[in-house]
Amino acid sequence: MKSAVLVFPGINRERDMARAFREVTGVEPIMVWHTETELPDVDVVAVPGGFSYGDYLRCGAIAARSPIIPALRAHAAAGRHVLGVCNGFQILTETGLLPGALMRNASLRFVCKEVRLRVDNAATAFTSAYAPGQVIRCPIAHGEGNYFADPETLAELEGEGRVVFRYCDAEGRITEAANPNGAVDGIAGIVNAAGNVLGMMPHPENLIEALQGGLDGRGIFESLARAA
Repeated sequence: MKSAVLVFPGINRERDMARAFREVTGVEPIMVWHTETELPDVDVVAVPGGFSYGDYLRCGAIAARSPIIPALRAHAAAGRHVLGVCNGFQILTETGLLPGALMRNASLRFVCKEVRLRVDNAATAFTSAYAPGQVIRCPIAHGEGNYFADPETLAELEGEGRVVFRYCDAEGRITEAANPNGAVDGIAGIVNAAGNVLGMMPHPENLIEALQGGLDGRGIFESLARAA
């Protein structure tokens, strides 16, 4: 599987993301600077986490207007895969590749800790390595991860099985206590209507080898490798 990682000013998880792809696939990802206007011929483009442009205006708002974005839209329109994590998820909503918005955490505080996620859809190109309903661990680090969408959009997401991950407790229950940011319905990750674009707030790239304390995030990258 060939992959590319987009790099914007202020992004700080690009090397973590590249390492995850390299560890799982054995192929070195291509780093693409945001001022480029074309993408290499790859199977997956990842938009990593961090603080693009210092999160000014809105998180991801400036990055979503970078020269590389039309090429990213074309990549997605061609049915190829896009993975947006944390700030990458925010950028994907700002580009319109995913619906909804990421708002300030309900606590109005930056949250950095490990959470649990329930895999609500294991039939996507990003989650086939997991079992339906499986509970996995995953780190988070964000101040604006509170997912919101209007009732009509939420109904579409739920009805089409496009909510992929939800914050949950150890038993897989969706509770207020398990929700670290106030996201509506505990939503932690969604896919687009075509199923080839995933946005999620937690960082699976930071839990893909034993040295990091577990392998729970590895399934996303293994799933993409299978799909490719």
